Amino acid sequence: MAWKLAQSPLCDTLYAAPGNPGIAQDAELVALDVTDHEAVIAFCQSKGVGLVVIGPEAPLVDGLGDSLRAATIPVFGPSAKAAQLEGSKGFTKDLCTRAHIPTAAYARHGDKAAALADLARFGLPVVIKADGLAAGKGVIIAETEAEARDALEDMFGGGFGTAGAEVVLEEFMLGEEASFFALTDGKSVVPFGSAQDHKRVGDGDVGPNTGGMGAYSPAPVLTPALEARVMAEIVEPTVATMAAEGNPYSGVLYAGLMLTAQGPRLIEYNARFGDPECQVLMSRFEGDLAALLLAIAEGRLADAEVPRFSADTALTVVMAAKGYPGTPEKGGAITLPAGADAKIFHAGTALKDGQLVANGGRVLNVTGRGATATEAQAKAYAAVDAIDFPSGFSRRDIGWREVEREKGV
Repeated sequence: MAWKLAQSPLCDTLYAAPGNPGIAQDAELVALDVTDHEAVIAFCQSKGVGLVVIGPEAPLVDGLGDSLRAATIPVFGPSAKAAQLEGSKGFTKDLCTRAHIPTAAYARHGDKAAALADLARFGLPVVIKADGLAAGKGVIIAETEAEARDALEDMFGGGFGTAGAEVVLEEFMLGEEASFFALTDGKSVVPFGSAQDHKRVGDGDVGPNTGGMGAYSPAPVLTPALEARVMAEIVEPTVATMAAEGNPYSGVLYAGLMLTAQGPRLIEYNARFGDPECQVLMSRFEGDLAALLLAIAEGRLADAEVPRFSADTALTVVMAAKGYPGTPEKGGAITLPAGADAKIFHAGTALKDGQLVANGGRVLNVTGRGATATEAQAKAYAAVDAIDFPSGFSRRDIGWREVEREKGV
C-alpha cells in the first residue's frame, strides 16, 4: 500500500508506522505506538498530514479512526463500531441474518459446555471460529468430533487469547473460495477487484491455516455475473444496513466468499485490503490510490474516478520463516537479487548491522505480473528461487487452480 500511495501526485511526503526496510524505500519511517491515539494525533498535526490510511485491523477495532476524525484529520478506514464486521465474527453473522445476506448456518456460544452440546447439530466437518481478532488463524475446520472438541478446548482455554472468549460454530460450505473487494464511503459503493488466496501452509492446500501463503488477482472464477450478485446480495445490503443502524461503514470491505451450488455466500468480512491480497490488487490498480482513498475519507466517492485495473494477472508468493504459522525462526539472513522480474514486497523484515533479516512469520511477498496466471506464476517463482533465504520457505503451487484452468486440466 505504501508503494502505491507513494506513486500519487498528491503525496509529497509519506510516513509509515512502524514500517520495515522495504517500506523505507517509499516512505519515511516513524516510531509511533498506534495504540497511543494522542501521540498519533499530535504527530499528524505537527506534520500537517492530510490523510491517514489505517492498514491493519487491530487499530481499526481499537478506534484509532474515531480518534483521528474527532481531531478533524481525514481517515481511510472504518470506525470502531463499523470495524466489528471484522472484529467480531458473531456480529457479522447476526447482521447477515437481519439483512438476509446469504451465509452459512451458525450459532454463537460464550460457554464451552453449550458449544460442545451444540456440535451434533452441525454434523461433520464443522467450522469453528474464534469470535475476535486472531491474526487470521482463529478458524478450525474440524473433520472429526475429537478435532472439534480439541478446537473448543483450545479456544475457550485461551489458545487465541481473548479472541476465543466467544466462538462461532458454522455449517461447512462446499465450493470454491474467492475474495471480492469493494470501496465505500458509507453511501456509495464501488467494486475494487477480486483475488484468490491460499490459506493452508502446505502445497496442495494441506496443513494449518495461516494468514495467507500467496494470492493472485483477478479471480476469473468470480465472473462478471457473480460479481454483480455479490454486490447486490452481499455488499450493498451490508453497507445499507450498517448505515440504517447508525454505524455507517467507510473504507474497504473485503468479502471472503464461498461459491456454492446455490450461489455466492459470505464466509466473513475483513475491514482492510488484506495480506497477501493487497499486494496483487495494488500491482494491478492503475489509478491514483491517494486521491481515491481521500475521496472516501471525505465522503466524495460518488464523484471519484471509477477504479481501473490492468487486464494482467498479478500473483504473489509468500516467503515465510521456518516454524510459521507456529513460532517463526527470526534473525535469518536474507539476500535479495538485483534486477528480478518481480516486485519483492517486505513484510516481516528488519536490518541488523546492515544485513536484511527475517523479523516475523511471513517475511516477503514476491509478486509477478503477466498476461496469464501461468506467466505471473513463472515470474514470481523465478524471483523466489533467486532469493537467498536459508531459513525461509514458500509454497510451490500458488495459483494452481487458475494455472490448471489455463492448461485446460
